Formats: sequence, structure tokens, C-alpha cells
Amino acid sequence: MKPKEPTAIICLSPYHGGMEMDAIRTARLLKDITDITVILKKDSPSDLHYRKTLEQEGFTVQTIPFRTAFSLSIILRVRKLLRERQIKNIIFFGASEMRSLYFSLLGMDTNLIVRHGTTKSHKKTDPFHRLIYSRVNWHVAICKHIACNVKRIIPFGETTRLKVIYSSLRDWPFNYTPRTYKYNKRIEILHVGRITHGKGQYDAILACEIFAQKRIPFRLRLVGEIDEEYLVKLNKLLDNVSYRNSIELIGFTKDPQRYYQQSHIFLFPSKGEGLSNAFIEALISGLYCIAYSNTSFPELKELGFKFCLAEDNNLLNLKYCLSKSIEKLQGNSISQRNQMLARRLFNPQREQVQYTDILI
Repeated sequence: MKPKEPTAIICLSPYHGGMEMDAIRTARLLKDITDITVILKKDSPSDLHYRKTLEQEGFTVQTIPFRTAFSLSIILRVRKLLRERQIKNIIFFGASEMRSLYFSLLGMDTNLIVRHGTTKSHKKTDPFHRLIYSRVNWHVAICKHIACNVKRIIPFGETTRLKVIYSSLRDWPFNYTPRTYKYNKRIEILHVGRITHGKGQYDAILACEIFAQKRIPFRLRLVGEIDEEYLVKLNKLLDNVSYRNSIELIGFTKDPQRYYQQSHIFLFPSKGEGLSNAFIEALISGLYCIAYSNTSFPELKELGFKFCLAEDNNLLNLKYCLSKSIEKLQGNSISQRNQMLARRLFNPQREQVQYTDILI
């Protein structure tokens, strides 16, 4: 494979969630075909969690200190790095810093790829956004749902193109043996995702009431970085449910795989995903999965995955899906089918080839 021009992976987010992990994963995915420079926000969780490891792996990592998304520090520092490192490709993870990137790239011959992983709600059709997005060469959406959202929300320049590239799981084992459920034993339920508004933890807790009412032993574990403001709301809910002792708030972990290995059900009533890495990990791990029928989850059904879709935002229907899950846990034919399909669709080699096609 012919090497591509040097590439910058830019993610200036102050958080640590799916998008930030995807930026690091993409850097690792493409390191064999292009020289990678990873650009992060200074002292962000991504900087603190990944910088040392990435440097040990041979990546060039640069960090930028800034206070606001539209920042002279971003403009000048990115522009300087592009020239020093002779970078021709940029893969940008984010949205808020697009204004700064536009001015960083003025007069420069670069291939700007904006990667979209979340559903956006506010149209960016005003003249200023039309200007800054006119500089984009490629929009990459992680699923068809996101692609449709991008076409509706984001303005396109005369030469801007759109491509769907399903994310692979480069560092995830594809050979899990699903955990067998034994009747009358405790059901292990898992939710993985940033613990914040809209990710589904609130409804997941409420749905588990069905097991408490039926006196079925269960444990729901919530894994992910915690939004401290949202935690206040979550603790109020937990203080008012009779099954409080059956809920475990794990928080952030460097080893989420062991929680998948220990679980039977993945309960993920998210309100606004793109294409959830955690949900794909659960499918690959052979868990019985439950989600609301919104965003990309119907698309996963259309691709052939077998799992339960509850009516969107319908807690009663979500409880029904959860109560029926015990029957579905007998045998592993569904799990095996999901695992085989996931191996094919979320293959790292397939994703690498698709990115190679749009790098210069």
C-alpha cells in the first residue's frame, strides 16, 4: 500500500468519551500508512490518559492550551504544526473548534476531513458556518443515520463530499464466549457510556424495577466517566428506589472488557447516539442487547443484528423487553450470529482501506 502524506488527528475536546477514544483509535488504525501527529487539548483527559502511551508507541503528540473554542492559540499553534510537520491530511474529531481550524488553514493546501459520530440538532446554515464549512473536503459519518443528519444540518462547499465509514474495534477481542445464564441465579446487566444526560442510565435504572417487582435477582452496573452535575440527579433517583443495593456505579475504568465478560444483558436506552462503540462491543461480546428505537439502532437491525428495540422513550415497553430477556438468554444462537456479523462489518482492515481512499 502506497504511503500517504503526513496526517494530523485533531481532537481538542475537554472530555473523555466515545469521540475522544475514537480519535486515538483512528490514529493507531492509520499509523502504518501515514505519519501521524496527534493534536490534543493540553491537560484534557485525553492528554492525561493517552499522551505517554502514544509517545511510547512512536506517535508525535502535541497539545494546545486554550480557554475557548474560538481561540488565537488554536489558530496559531495548529498552523505552525502543519507547516513544521508538513501535514497534508487533517482528520478532525469535534465541532466547536471548526471556526479556529478554518482560520488555521487559510491559504494552505490541506485535505480536511471532518469525522461525525453524534447526532446534531441545530442547523448551521448561517453565512458564517457556510463559510467555515466550505473549507471541508470530506465529511465522514460513522453510519447512515449520521450521514443523513450531516446532510440536513451541515452546509457543504462546492467540492465537499460525504462518506460513510463504520468504525472498527481495533483493540477489542472478537473471540468472546458469551456468559451462560443459569435460571434463578443473578442476572448481570451492564450499561457502558459517559454517565451524563441522554446516555440512558436514568431509564436503565427505572427499567430494572421489573426485576425487583418479580423478585428476580439482578445487578445493574454503570460504567463510564462521570459527569459530576448529572451524578447529583442520578443519586436522587437511587435514593428513591427500593433496589438501590442492586445498582453499582463503577465510573471510569481502563478495563471495560471484564465487565462485558461478566454480564448477560446490555441495557442501553440512550436518547441520542451516533453509532455507539459500547453497543457494538456488547454485540461482539455476545450479550443480549436492548435499546430504544432511535438514531442508529434501527440501522443495526437492518444490517442483520438481533437484539430488542423498545419503542423510543417508552419506559413501559423498555421494561417489557427487559422482562422478556430471560427467555432470550437460553442458548447462544443469537449471540453467535451477532458476533459473526460484527467481525465482518467492524473489521479494522476494512476501515483502514476506506480511509486510505480519501487521504492524499
